[in-house]
Amino acid sequence: MRLLLVEDSEPLVQALQRYLQQAGYVCDVAADGVAANDFLNTYDYDAVILDLMLPRRDGFEVLGEYRQRQGAAPVLVLSARDQVQDRVQALDAGADDYLVKPFSLEELLARVRALMRRPAQPLAPVLRCGALEVDARSRSARWGGQDLGLTPKEYGLLEYLLRQRGRVLSRARIFEHLYDSSSDASDKVVEVIVSTLRTKLSRFGGDELIQTRRGFGYVLP
Repeated sequence: MRLLLVEDSEPLVQALQRYLQQAGYVCDVAADGVAANDFLNTYDYDAVILDLMLPRRDGFEVLGEYRQRQGAAPVLVLSARDQVQDRVQALDAGADDYLVKPFSLEELLARVRALMRRPAQPLAPVLRCGALEVDARSRSARWGGQDLGLTPKEYGLLEYLLRQRGRVLSRARIFEHLYDSSSDASDKVVEVIVSTLRTKLSRFGGDELIQTRRGFGYVLP
């Protein structure tokens, strides 16, 4: 799952980004409202964490323009502004939730999980394909009840292919889903992840589960 964190406090960004990544999320960071708009115009996100008091353009402007463009990702607003009218204004502008600073990291993560459980088209917590079962709640994958022992990137790739089942996904698209924009890795790393994932699947008879469409990408039919 890919998140956008919009926050100008470097210490808070470092703490949040580290915590979210440890929880299994890919996290881009924008330090001001202009950068946030650039990210939102370029990438698709599963959720946005948005501060209101930002340099260059404030969070209300970012949120309003995102919703005007039909941006559909759930938005959790973070703000030191704790007045009722601030919360009402943010929710009326299109926010899905509002968390007042200071807050606990555990509560923020719980709110993100709650938002992502109720999108327009709810994401199934358990995905199945034959003997394969992927549980998004525990971030685990099993074949015939046996754990596949996947790394976080292998798990992320497998879940993404299952959720996009039948669609051919390019190497670049998969890379954008698995890595944040600050990564210095090449999108060729996707080939390595596909290879190691296939090796683990092959131990259980899933050699042909992930198919390559040469020149186009990968698909789970």
